[in-house]
Amino acid sequence: MRYFSQLSLPGKLALFAFALGLVAVFGDPYGGGAVTLHPQELAVLVQKEVDHVSVERLADWIIQKKSDYRLIDLRDAGSYATYHIPGAENVQLTGLTDAALARNEKIVLYSDGGIHSAQAWFLLKAKGYDAAYILRGGLDDWKDQVLYPVLAANATPVETAAFQRKKEVSAFFGGTPRLGSAPGVTAAAAPLPEPALPKVQAPAAPTASAAAPKKKKEGC
Repeated sequence: MRYFSQLSLPGKLALFAFALGLVAVFGDPYGGGAVTLHPQELAVLVQKEVDHVSVERLADWIIQKKSDYRLIDLRDAGSYATYHIPGAENVQLTGLTDAALARNEKIVLYSDGGIHSAQAWFLLKAKGYDAAYILRGGLDDWKDQVLYPVLAANATPVETAAFQRKKEVSAFFGGTPRLGSAPGVTAAAAPLPEPALPKVQAPAAPTASAAAPKKKKEGC
């Protein structure tokens, strides 16, 4: 197809992984029910990452206690019990079609990296779930960017100032910011916090503080 030949290599690999994973797990995607696929539209979404949510944005949603989305952890039950992003529900890939997911609700999918969530996204899109999203980078990026962010040894003043916000977010989720580039120390090797909702005070939203109210003048 013409559109496929125009895709970048990552786009081709992603689209191929989606289709291959769907067939491998669920069999013929056209059998056993009506499924509508729009390959060109899906390819564009893959390339532009339109249906992605960053881990930083998800962290803000959790801190702000937003409830207009459902977060789905696609990993096995043991991995989910060991650690999961606060508020996530455990629905494995093979049980996704049987889960009580409404087609008009925002659904954010994640796994360790991106393959399983990509497969699940493809399936939901094919079944008419227009508000399905992939957590960009999955749990791996959550660990690197939210739980254990790193401030480079040669960070600029702007990067250092921005890191202050990351420290607050990391503390909120029970993580530990890392300073410099310590050899052999990676987010993957760091201990994971308890898989429960954070109990520490939420960091302030990154907005300008409101001016203090003026005192009224007392009459004579």
